[in-house]
Order: sequence, then C-alpha cells, then structure tokens
Amino acid sequence: MRVVEIAGDSGSAESLVLTERPDPVAGPGQIRIRVRAAGINRPDILQRMGRYPAPPGASDIPGLEVAGEVDQVGGGVTRWSAGDRVCALLGGGGYAAFAVVVARHALPVPSDMDFVQAAALPETVCTVFANVFESGALKAGETLLIHGATSGIGVTAIQMAKAAGARVIATSRGAAKAKAAGLLGADLSLDAAADDMEAAIRTFGGADVVLDMVGADYAALNQAALNPFGRWVVIATQSGALAQVDLARLMMKRISLTGSTLRARPADEKARLIAAVEVTAWPWVAAGAVRPPVEATFPLEQASAAHLRLEAGGHVGKIVLTT
Repeated sequence: MRVVEIAGDSGSAESLVLTERPDPVAGPGQIRIRVRAAGINRPDILQRMGRYPAPPGASDIPGLEVAGEVDQVGGGVTRWSAGDRVCALLGGGGYAAFAVVVARHALPVPSDMDFVQAAALPETVCTVFANVFESGALKAGETLLIHGATSGIGVTAIQMAKAAGARVIATSRGAAKAKAAGLLGADLSLDAAADDMEAAIRTFGGADVVLDMVGADYAALNQAALNPFGRWVVIATQSGALAQVDLARLMMKRISLTGSTLRARPADEKARLIAAVEVTAWPWVAAGAVRPPVEATFPLEQASAAHLRLEAGGHVGKIVLTT
C-alpha cells in the first residue's frame, strides 16, 4: 500500500515522503479501513519535528484520524462489517491507503456526509468532548472562551458548545479570522491583534470554561476572564509552556486548571471516550449542527504541501488528505 513516512524520523515538511509498505492485517478486536481521507492535525507536525513520538505499539506513520470503508474485520468484532462507512481515531497510521484500528475506536459516518468531512471529525470531536465537556464540565447557559478559534479544534469547539446550549467567546488573530469565527456561531468574536480582549470579555460577562491552545501568553488573560468556579483547560502551548499563575487569584475565584493529551491514552479509555461521544455528541453531527469547515484538501502524495499549509496558519477549519 502507499504510505507517507517521515524520512530520517524527523525534519521539515519535505521529510514527508510517499513510499510503499505491506498491507496491514486486522487482528482480534480490530478492523481494517480502506482510507479515503485522513485529517491533518498539529500533533502530526510535532511528530514530524521529532517532538511528539508515536506511543508504544502505534504505527510510526503520521495521522490520527481517518474515514473510509471497513475492508477487513478481525476476530471477535461484531458491530462492523465489510463495506461499512466509518471514521476512526488512531494512535498513528492515517497517512496510508489502509489503516488498522481498534474496532471500538470507530464511529459510523452519517449517510449525508462525505469522507473528507468525516475525516475531519474523530480527533477534533473527541478532543473537544474530553476537554470541554468532561474536564471542563461545560453546561447549557454557561460561556466557553476559545483561544485559536479558527483552528480545526477551535471551529469544532464553537459548533459543539453552541449545540449544547452554551455561549461562545472566540479569539483569533486578524479581522478575517474573527469574522469567520462569528459566522461559525461565536456570540462574541475578538481579534487578538486589535481588540482589548480582557475588557470585552468582562463586558460580556466573563467565561466559565477556557479552552486554551495558546499557553503562556494568555495565562494572565485567562485568570482575569474566568468567573468564580471557572475551569481552565490547556491542550496546547503554542506560545510556550511556562506561564505565570497567580495562585491567590485561583484560590479566591476557586478556579480549576487542568490539561490533557489524547493520543497516548490507553485503548480502553479511548473506547470509553468514543462511546460517550457517540451518545452525546454524534447526534449533533448526524443532525448537521457539528460540521467543521474543511479549508483545503491535498492528495496523499502532497502531504508535505498540506503540512506547510497548516503551518502557515491562515486557515479556517481543517486540512485533509485524500487517497
């Protein structure tokens, strides 16, 4: 099968090369997917740069989410059959013609959704659900503050929060991105390059949950913006990992600070998360309320160009590879 490898184990976008490997075989409890599309995520870039290695037992091929048809069913699997349209969460291996995944890590693709859109969902929906709704405990009527709101995670978080009946404050860099976040449903969309974000957020009523993909540069803003009993959830540190935290302010406001990653979670924990997503969030997907925009698609052999597009940072939504 055709796959994209990282030449030399790490490097620039040009280190992504198309090559051939033997077709994988589905083992017990697994399914093999004929990949039609694979979502690209920032962790793929970090892996390519040698800063986010695949967890033990996972494929060294990049790619954390795919969509396609079930092609082979391993022993003990009863839910899926050959030909079923699925998308799935992977520990690695998505940039390939076939991917073997744990059967419990797959979700059905709605009948009105194509594979490109479906490939943009598993990693992002699971990340948002785990961090905003589980760790962050966002409830209807509360306010979610999203930094990096036009990223793949950000646009999905906007739609999921609105589907759950919450209000959304979005921050992004540039007037065009701020406008895009507003069109996606944000109740207040701020330009981080021009607006007085702290004043605007306070006027809006503050935030109950912060989904933070920026890190150090926004630490002070988050502490000021959060309401009493607020929840600050960190999932990326693009501006740096070392931040100043006013512990007295956290105590006085009773703020909870948490962080998480998804890729290295045990298989059973991922299966639990997928099951929870299917019950709570997948009906929003099926109803069309959660359909994050796809900024661009690239064929598999242009994976390096796709990475450069994501690294450029001007996109709104997801970037997807097609096979």
